[in-house]
Amino acid sequence: MKYVFNDERSPLRLFSDGDAVRAYDFLGAHFMNLDGRNGVMFRVWAPNAITVSVVGDFNNWNQQANYMYKIGGGVWELFIENLNEFAVYKFCIETVDHTNILKSDPFAFHCQTRPENASMVFNTNQYVWHDSYWMENRQNTSSPDKPMNIYEIHAGSWKKYPDGNYFNYQKMADELIPYLKEMNYTHVQLMPLMEYPYDPSWGYQTTGYFAATSRYGTPCDLMALIDRCHMEGIGVIMEIVPSNFPKDDYGLYKFDGTCLYEDNNPKKGQRDSWGTCLFNFQRYEVISFLISAVMFWFDKYHVDGMRIGAVSSMLYLDYGKKDGEWVPNRFGGKENLEAVDFIKRLNKVVHMYHPSALTFAEENTSWPKLTLPIEEGGLGFDYKWNMGWMNDTLHYMSLDPLWRPFNHDNLTFSFFYAFSEKFILPISHDEVAHGKGSLISKMPGDYDSKFAGVRAFITYMYAHPGKKLVFMGSEIGQFDEWDSDSGIQWDLLNFEKHNALFTFFKEINKFYIEHKPLYELDNTPKGFEWIHRNDYTQSVIAFRRTDSDGNEIIAVCNFQPTVHENYMIGVPHFGEYEEIFNSDLTEFGGTGVSNTGTLTTVPMKIHGYKQGLSLTLPPLGVIYLKCTKELENPEGNTEKPRKTVVLNSETVKAEELK
Repeated sequence: MKYVFNDERSPLRLFSDGDAVRAYDFLGAHFMNLDGRNGVMFRVWAPNAITVSVVGDFNNWNQQANYMYKIGGGVWELFIENLNEFAVYKFCIETVDHTNILKSDPFAFHCQTRPENASMVFNTNQYVWHDSYWMENRQNTSSPDKPMNIYEIHAGSWKKYPDGNYFNYQKMADELIPYLKEMNYTHVQLMPLMEYPYDPSWGYQTTGYFAATSRYGTPCDLMALIDRCHMEGIGVIMEIVPSNFPKDDYGLYKFDGTCLYEDNNPKKGQRDSWGTCLFNFQRYEVISFLISAVMFWFDKYHVDGMRIGAVSSMLYLDYGKKDGEWVPNRFGGKENLEAVDFIKRLNKVVHMYHPSALTFAEENTSWPKLTLPIEEGGLGFDYKWNMGWMNDTLHYMSLDPLWRPFNHDNLTFSFFYAFSEKFILPISHDEVAHGKGSLISKMPGDYDSKFAGVRAFITYMYAHPGKKLVFMGSEIGQFDEWDSDSGIQWDLLNFEKHNALFTFFKEINKFYIEHKPLYELDNTPKGFEWIHRNDYTQSVIAFRRTDSDGNEIIAVCNFQPTVHENYMIGVPHFGEYEEIFNSDLTEFGGTGVSNTGTLTTVPMKIHGYKQGLSLTLPPLGVIYLKCTKELENPEGNTEKPRKTVVLNSETVKAEELK
């Protein structure tokens, strides 16, 4: 791994050495002037080809008209004069058995819309950006002490025209950006927009790693959407899956007639359970391809973050495979050592060239230190999706309240490893598809109870350490499971309960970004302390969130459909408290049970404190409290005795929690 600014090696050498970070500037199709002639330079990596030619609409797809020249390192090159933007082309590759195959350009910047699959010549440098202020100050939004509330969308089904046609990128910008502003989201996460052939894959079976899907417009149209997001103060996160690729005959699969991007051993190069090929991380050129593919979106599209999908399938050689279907590493283990090295390379490069950019790992095992720096033995991601929290809490919320006392650990366990990584708390597309049902449909009980369950869950989630992500449609209480062929059912907002839930999401999003205790110290135990967690019989927990200035918010959660009156909790300060947020307000569609006016503590020993607070807990409700005025406790010091807290099997002394 050798990455330096202004590397003096040639682009071809960098690509062959596995050290290219912008191989897209060399390979692919590029407008240029060569010796006074305007045209396009084509380059493609096909080391085992006998011959390669460029075919397209400009030469009537004549396979003999434009043969390429081999320039070394398995790369072929040809300059063709007088080509226009959007010229359609493919590479005709003669394989070792003298069969001609047509392949799309792996480095193409634009592609035909499916079912067509040829590449198109496009100049990605023509767009004029207007987001210099955002880019220069992006660290102010990407820093871990800032709020991050992500709205995940599928571009093809967030909204559609009445006739079922997609919004294009421009129309999406017109509708989406005001909505994000109204709803107080800080970021939007776009499900994969790299070109892909199969609609039901949602973009996760990529064929064009450098091409924004033409379903919704041109590359410049997507750039304009991102540009407009930035001008409105909204960050943009995209997704890529560098673990596997589909077997479409025009794509990377056996690109030059041999296994080029995949290993030729099926046990290492294929995942039969997915019907896809696995990238060969042992090959330097593949490393250059994938790192350049990620860098491309940071460089050319100004994206602020990249979610790396299916990381677990990269880290483990046996992932999704049975005994006998995989090959151990050189030490006899199941860890994919080359993939680990690739991930480190990727995160090193991204943060080297774009220090304020973010990388997110979708990883569903307990692989350690994903978000620790590489120098400290980590993999270098900025955040990991907290799949354990998501699985546990959604299971808990789906239970009939009668059974929740017997599953109380589903609610509390995540707090004990909450600081082992830097986490995103995701309620993503995967949790509202595949027969799992929508978020509101997971909630037990009658109609009103389902809405109350969503409000309580989200209010608990926003107080839990970790950044937030919610998939589209959850905010309006769509009962039907997400279907990518249909749009979100926005007409539900004509109904009172759904509109009230919409208001709830808007208000809690605003509350979250305006209150530092809920986000500033997400990644350290200093920002969290239990008040009590053991009242499993009544399904109640209470905890504190604090910021660096000592401001705090107390969250009290009741996951039973009954009102708890005169419920006592210990609090850190003797004095007056106020309820500052309540998921059960009538304007949110709740019952209106609340704690109005001033709440005054009473001297008593409870939960390790010398004063307590009497509360009324709403049914299936969560409340936030803050101390508005400290008074002197007649019984003396009100501080809670210091304890030793166990977090992720590591002992953190009380002095470290100060």
